[in-house]
Amino acid sequence: MRVKSIASRKHKKIREATKGFRNAARRRIVVGKQAIMHAGQYAYVGRRLKKRDLKSLWIIRLGAAAKENGTSYSVLINKLKKANVELDRKVLSDIAARDPQAFKQIVSSLN
Repeated sequence: MRVKSIASRKHKKIREATKGFRNAARRRIVVGKQAIMHAGQYAYVGRRLKKRDLKSLWIIRLGAAAKENGTSYSVLINKLKKANVELDRKVLSDIAARDPQAFKQIVSSLN
């Protein structure tokens, strides 16, 4: 009975991981390994960039909502910190986008 080598199993894993890649990255083992490594690095960086982008979106939304209620973003955040309000930027921007009346009550309660 013929025994397949361990290399063929390793190669199979690489081929499965490189499905959807282009050209040599899909066909060759050495190039595929490099492509998988780089893809992992890009994915790691991308997860960090996503967090950064979302936080800037929340800040932009809060700034716009604060302007509608007659204050600025920095003044709003300062008042929230002084009042020991535990709502973060994500929740506040969601409230501002979905329920402007509730956000207006939050801003007016800070004064």
